[in-house]
Amino acid sequence: MPRLFTAIEIPRDAALSLSFLRGGMPSARWIDVENYHLTLRFVGDVESRLADELVAALDRVERPGFELSLSGVGAFGSKKPHSFYAGVAPSAPLEALQGDIDRICRRLGLPSDSRKFVPHVTLARLRQPRIDEVAHYLAARGDFRTPPFPVSRFVLYSSRDSVGGGPYVREESYPLRQNEFDSRRDRLPALAPGAVTLCR
Repeated sequence: MPRLFTAIEIPRDAALSLSFLRGGMPSARWIDVENYHLTLRFVGDVESRLADELVAALDRVERPGFELSLSGVGAFGSKKPHSFYAGVAPSAPLEALQGDIDRICRRLGLPSDSRKFVPHVTLARLRQPRIDEVAHYLAARGDFRTPPFPVSRFVLYSSRDSVGGGPYVREESYPLRQNEFDSRRDRLPALAPGAVTLCR
């Protein structure tokens, strides 16, 4: 019975930036760099038949690619912090993609996620941290930003039954539609080295 979730992968350059946020918290269990991701919809443990239906249904998602950037660092659990995360700059295309996937899951009879969608990348799990250490960590890293990076697909991951943090297995990937500008650019003829174009 696989435990599944959909997510956006974090490209290498952004993952490298995230890796510089590691350290400085004795109570933290840091997520391995190769396991960074942005969860779109947690599915949970499902029977193989339902998993096959989900794989097929997700293939019908029709959304254009877009750009994302990571912005800021925070902690989940206001009174008892239990994890650090990197935030995501507001993105209407991201919200629309997540909404499509959530509707597909509900149509298949999968339980709704009671938590509001808060896009983020988990950095660490915390175990009984001191509040002053948490505050100091967040204050020192509050200006974290990454340049925008392209999102050209989303993926379906499986994970083992654990407390989280990986390892994850990519079961399927679903390409997003190229936007009109990218499609036109791809159709332009390549110029020979040293060639110039003239505008009239």
